[in-house]
Amino acid sequence: MNSVCTSGRRLWQGTLLCLLGLLVMGLSGCGVNNIPTYDEQVKAAWAQVENQYQRRADLIPNLVKTVKAYAAHERETLQAVTEARAKVSSIQVDENLLNDPAKLQQFEAAQAQLSSALARLMVVVERYPNLKADQNFLALQSQLEGTENRIGVARRDYIQAVERYNREIRTFPGRIWHMILYSDMPLRETFQATSEDAEKAPEVDFQ
Repeated sequence: MNSVCTSGRRLWQGTLLCLLGLLVMGLSGCGVNNIPTYDEQVKAAWAQVENQYQRRADLIPNLVKTVKAYAAHERETLQAVTEARAKVSSIQVDENLLNDPAKLQQFEAAQAQLSSALARLMVVVERYPNLKADQNFLALQSQLEGTENRIGVARRDYIQAVERYNREIRTFPGRIWHMILYSDMPLRETFQATSEDAEKAPEVDFQ
């Protein structure tokens, strides 16, 4: 009798495990994991945006130093770049930034101000032929061009990741899963232009 009961119990447990497995597979197929997956993609895309912004910030001190060697009296323009960089660095950048639209907008406004200051600095450089031929400056010019392009790509990828995540929350069946399982996960803010032509990189081509 005990043997029969044990066999029956094992059969029931095996059946239950199979049903649970099928349920999990079914839920996965219905997109139950899409929202957290897309949210992680948003965070990863944002991390790459931060990475490229940091790369630009790291280049600026050398850029200012090189320009100053040829155009020390252009204090106002050089100071504007330095102050804009300092303003960007003063904003605490962490995961909470993505959850605070006001802080995100503030951060982007500071980045736009830095882009504008760099663009003005490049106009000043036009007045100094010797500076434009300096090897250090040429290397910095090339790195800045590459960085601005990478910033554009990273921002585009972030915008696409946010759009995919927000669409999943707002449409069926993701909307159902959001209400049932992920109600604490908010819609994400995307980038917004903070100044005219903000989507354009500073002009750094002197050829």
